[in-house]
Amino acid sequence: MQSMDILTNTFKQALRDRQPQIGLWAGLASAYTSEIVAGAGFDWLLIDGEHAPNTLQTTLSQLQSVAAYPVAPVVRPAWNDPVQIKQILDTGAQTLLVPMIQSAEEAAAAVAAVRYPPAGIRGVGSALARSSRWNRIPNYLERANDQMCVLVQIETPAGIDALDEILAVDGVDGAFIGPADLSAGMGYLGQPEHPEVLKTIDEAITRIVRSGKAAGILHSGVAQAKHYLALGATFVAVGVDAVLLARAAEKLAGEFKDTKAIQSGAGPY
Repeated sequence: MQSMDILTNTFKQALRDRQPQIGLWAGLASAYTSEIVAGAGFDWLLIDGEHAPNTLQTTLSQLQSVAAYPVAPVVRPAWNDPVQIKQILDTGAQTLLVPMIQSAEEAAAAVAAVRYPPAGIRGVGSALARSSRWNRIPNYLERANDQMCVLVQIETPAGIDALDEILAVDGVDGAFIGPADLSAGMGYLGQPEHPEVLKTIDEAITRIVRSGKAAGILHSGVAQAKHYLALGATFVAVGVDAVLLARAAEKLAGEFKDTKAIQSGAGPY
């Protein structure tokens, strides 16, 4: 039987090499639509388990449908939960975006959840798992830890305050700023473009870049996304599949019917 060796996390390597990676949010919870956008030319896709109706099964089917394309899947669990993370990793995800990290302890817990003992607490079930291709990947258990990529979401004032300590945690590969939740936590609900919020985001990205870790953000405004890339952010999502579909459909309907245009909210989406 021919052995398989598809373990190398090229997305993690690209971030280490500081090569900008342009991404798209996949929130439609569909293997079919994720495959459509997988071939569009983006470097990475975010399969969202926090704010989209994804289950373990739909996450698995999307990982399978995008595997044939030169795009890196990143999975966001609903929470920093080691049980959920264990299951997502066994479906074959290697890069996680973990929401609502507010302390070095929480960041360390996320890292422990992706690593096999003794370095972490990930449960061993590789014979059953797509991640190891059912033990067809040579020496999977010994090599898996080094290929895991942990990206933590900084989206509260507490997370901003603890940013330097979070970035110092071994195994944290990058930090992603969440403008919507951050603005709400700062007292500017629904105002992610507030000057105080924008200033905080710029300062946070600068601190992340200075630490040597990768900085990331989501912003669908082309000029603003390019601004974050110019600051040194290396994983930048520039749109959301659901929003692209909704606005394009509305625009087309408006060409033929007297429909009221949906007001695009100021902000990352």
